[in-house]
Amino acid sequence: MKKIGIIICARYKDCGGGKCFRALRERHGAFSIYPAEEAVEIVGYSTCGGCPGGNIEHVPAEFKKNGADAIHLATGLVVGYPPCPSILQFKTFIETAYGLPVIVGTHPIPQKYMDVHGILPFWKESQMVELAGPLLHETPEIMAAYN
Repeated sequence: MKKIGIIICARYKDCGGGKCFRALRERHGAFSIYPAEEAVEIVGYSTCGGCPGGNIEHVPAEFKKNGADAIHLATGLVVGYPPCPSILQFKTFIETAYGLPVIVGTHPIPQKYMDVHGILPFWKESQMVELAGPLLHETPEIMAAYN
């Protein structure tokens, strides 16, 4: 069984997690890395703590105590506007400090966001395309289903 923690952007602190949990169940977006036959348990769900990400220093420790094998930085950190300027630092810090792999993303990028972000210069000039990896490999139909 794979155990994961999810860290969301504090701007979306009231998010119920429905898209993330649906994507996990359906193995879409960044959760496509887990085979359908592999059980996945969420051992923690928290916000980054708000800019500049105060929870990043301690929340992964709780996830690790709960058996986390990996941490996902939620899709909202990628597609919120502006995208999180600290996402690469969060990934590097958690992997270095806690020895846990960090996957950028949870649910697929909704098509309505990709339509806008795809034409923004920041998106093309930043490392977001590289970091977002599996979030960008969904069909337009699946991405539209997450609008």
